Amino acid sequence: MADGDGWRRCALGHVHWGRHGAAGLMVFHRDPGDGRKRVLLQQRAWWGSGGGTWGMFSGGMATREDPVATALRETAEESTLDTSRVRLYGTWTEDHGGWAFTTVFGEMDHRPVVEPASRETRRAEWVPVEEVDRRKLFSPFARSWPTLRGALARLVVIVDGANVVGARADHGWWKDRAGANARLRDDLAALAEGVTGLPDGLVPYEVAYPETVLVVEGAARRVADEPRDGVRVVAAPGSGDDLIADLAAHTDLDTVPLVVTADRELRARCESAGAAVIGPRWLLERLPRR
Repeated sequence: MADGDGWRRCALGHVHWGRHGAAGLMVFHRDPGDGRKRVLLQQRAWWGSGGGTWGMFSGGMATREDPVATALRETAEESTLDTSRVRLYGTWTEDHGGWAFTTVFGEMDHRPVVEPASRETRRAEWVPVEEVDRRKLFSPFARSWPTLRGALARLVVIVDGANVVGARADHGWWKDRAGANARLRDDLAALAEGVTGLPDGLVPYEVAYPETVLVVEGAARRVADEPRDGVRVVAAPGSGDDLIADLAAHTDLDTVPLVVTADRELRARCESAGAAVIGPRWLLERLPRR
């Protein structure tokens, strides 16, 4: 018996599994052939709570275990899915007071056949998003599904390097724009560890693990020749603003662009393309201080 196993009553009077809370994995894949987005669901064993119903793979958290680790561990224990192939996108937590459930979102490049790996799983299936409501759903999952469905996307943070460097307390940036952009590139890697405080209406993640794109121009273009893990650096052949506006307008399916700039004209161009825009202060508050 794991140290987190057991029932706990929350402040709302409900009884939940997991003495330290619980977490589950909501992983999706969009088929390049038919274009349909599918989520991996578990049909719960008949003998357990909610027997025969469908929901995400989930379980109770162990002592000192974070929700992401719990969601991946429980999925690996209950199915044959290789969770190391999941690209994590974010988390969302339902806090009941004294007990909480965290959903961990991610995507896979392919859609493997997934089989049960424990007595807790009757079946596993990739279910088209539009058909989820037709299943007999585990009641807590059914209540959360409308929110979960809106979170099946990757946040892409597109950074206007020239504008953000100018707004940063980086001594001498006007003399060495390449060096200042290189320092910004290195600090942006911290976003891969998780970003909080997203603008309202973007994606319902409390913590997001975004793809970060730094756009550089002019003398800073050479920074693109020195990549860093967690940050994609793109050198604009001409105007950085033109490239940023183009990136904002041509994101892939299942991506939500957030452009970081204080330039009013660029803001208007990006917003007209459907992208969200936020000022450098929001980003700088989330980077290491120099």
